[in-house]
Amino acid sequence: MSLTSREEKVWQSITQWESSYFDYEPTDFEATYERWIKNQLNQLNPALIEKMNDFIDSALFHVHALIQNSRYQTDVRERLLSEARIFNSEIEDIEDLQTCTIEQLTYIAQQQIARSRIISLAQGGLSGTGGLLLLGMDIPAMIALQVRSIQYIAMNYGYDIQRPSEMMMSLKVFHASTLPKRYQHESWNELLVEISNGERDAFFYVGDESVADVSWLSMPLKQGIKGIIITMLKKKMVQGIPLLGVLFGATMNYQKSREVTEFAHKFYQKRFLIEKQL
Repeated sequence: MSLTSREEKVWQSITQWESSYFDYEPTDFEATYERWIKNQLNQLNPALIEKMNDFIDSALFHVHALIQNSRYQTDVRERLLSEARIFNSEIEDIEDLQTCTIEQLTYIAQQQIARSRIISLAQGGLSGTGGLLLLGMDIPAMIALQVRSIQYIAMNYGYDIQRPSEMMMSLKVFHASTLPKRYQHESWNELLVEISNGERDAFFYVGDESVADVSWLSMPLKQGIKGIIITMLKKKMVQGIPLLGVLFGATMNYQKSREVTEFAHKFYQKRFLIEKQL
């Protein structure tokens, strides 16, 4: 099935985004910073790295399970179906969302993406106060928020994350979107290959179920550095409030949320259009 003129416009916008997003030239500071992180990771024992990867994979599956079984997820699911029924009153299940047009699905997704970014902004601001508990919860909270945002985007385009195959795909998208920029293009292409080779209605995931790898470990390392900076900024009080720390934490988390949700949204838009042509 060929794409409509409006779908062609969305396809072209995704293509333009790919060209600009993946045409990445790091600044001297970013290149030095990335080399330092790479050197730190290279000094780790391979056995330790493998254990860390296994731990992260397990943690991500537990995060998914907690989100999946939460009341919030049920509410979000029902809200998504209710919003979609504005365009098509016959929608009953997540898969029925694929009967909507790409413009309708994009509109609905953008509303939730905006909410997710605001929540990340607030969560980053709280961690920026420098409280020990809030700093300790920053990485788990940020991961949970990002995984939840990606899963919502997946459901928005008619991919039910209650299916093990779609749950695994959403975690793969999370992994790709949080990698250092220099690795993201390769992971993006791998995701597109999985779409082409996989069975569209498969219930179980067929493929490598590992998510974390050594390149992904730079993400929690960067978050740890962020925590150190926030701790230093905690001493800079403005009327009893560590304003610089709050601004820094909020800005960092908002920017990361923006990158992750943009990556995931473009991916699921492209997947929707690719599968429509099959």
